[in-house]
Amino acid sequence: MKSAVAIGGASALSACLDMEANADSSGEPEFPRGPDDLSTLPERQHAWNEFLVTDANGDTVLPRHQVLLSLSYTGSVPPTDAERETVENTFRTVERAFERGTGGEAGATFNDGLLFMFGYAPAYFARFDASLPDDIDLPTPTAVLDELDEPTDRADSADALLTLNSDYGSIPLAVEEALFGEQDTLNGVEMDATFDEVFEVVDRRTGVVGRGLLAEEIDHDAIDDDAPLSMGYKSGYQDTNPAEDRVTVREGPFAGGTTQLTSRLGIDLDAWYDLDADARVTQMFSTAHTTREVGETGENLGGRSGITEEMAEDLETKADDHGRLGHAQKAARARDNDFAPKILRRSEGVGTSPDHDAGMNFNSIQRGMESFIEARKAMDDLGGADAHHSGIVDFLTVERRATYLVPPRPLRALPGPRPDQE
Repeated sequence: MKSAVAIGGASALSACLDMEANADSSGEPEFPRGPDDLSTLPERQHAWNEFLVTDANGDTVLPRHQVLLSLSYTGSVPPTDAERETVENTFRTVERAFERGTGGEAGATFNDGLLFMFGYAPAYFARFDASLPDDIDLPTPTAVLDELDEPTDRADSADALLTLNSDYGSIPLAVEEALFGEQDTLNGVEMDATFDEVFEVVDRRTGVVGRGLLAEEIDHDAIDDDAPLSMGYKSGYQDTNPAEDRVTVREGPFAGGTTQLTSRLGIDLDAWYDLDADARVTQMFSTAHTTREVGETGENLGGRSGITEEMAEDLETKADDHGRLGHAQKAARARDNDFAPKILRRSEGVGTSPDHDAGMNFNSIQRGMESFIEARKAMDDLGGADAHHSGIVDFLTVERRATYLVPPRPLRALPGPRPDQE
């Protein structure tokens, strides 16, 4: 299944459907469809929490399969009404074809539908005479890389990004095929329009996340069979992810939207697993966490990471005492005055694309990109420890970065930078 999603195309989609054995006698897959009245869906594209599976601790669980399509805009400047109608009709067909994630079913243990977001890069908005409102914090990826002292040649140049997630591998594959005219129906729903005349794919990345899947995907004996991510521990604790309100643009024409930072990261797993279990716990969490408290994959912590304000203070003394510092305790210094985090992890996955190693596709959403920059700088600050023993930054390599504005659903079809003035 993971290989089929990574390869993509019609034959891969057929293979996924065969493996999922989820077709009726007519050959149409029997996935739940979206509502007839699409106005019942949230206006926020990024309103996923209500439609995600939650585990026994109340933590949200991201879907297993991820497809990221980087797109180049090929339409008119400014877009015509017909082009905007085409894009909106395409999105509406997708929403009618598949329910939103779990469909909002409380207690759902599997995501039978699709969760997606569509964002526009600064390069797309640069085509217009007007500029984005001043309160939209969307620097170019080059500016973000420069601010973080990372190589600026690793900036993505795409105009838009489509993020597709589902527990069924065939669902993002089917959407991908239908969007670009390779099939006429989607889960039995006829395609009203496609992206063919306005977008073309310039890059495709795939990923997988979830307990039991990583050990199968990555040939590394040290990875626990139940590890949800390649570095061994779960990440979606209730106290490390903010509420969706916290990452939502509050005012202006794009109120209800958010910004998305997407990165392709390399991970030196050999060096990471050369550390013993106690060291890995300390460097992932904090100098106060123990292996027994955390468990093999973080499951013993329940729904909360246990990071406190005291753990994030006076790091130099803690580094002197322990010789190490934790990633989570360093990142906690970028929280707000109420000690709430400001960036929400979305759609992360261990890379499965054939032309990439098993690094990570990391996607976060935040009200403005400064929140991500602050968190990343907190990670990069060694806090008095040497690089190899200060969190996880010494094990990560930035391969690509991109920034996007994810508008609210009513503005997702080729918006101008000043939609309130159009």
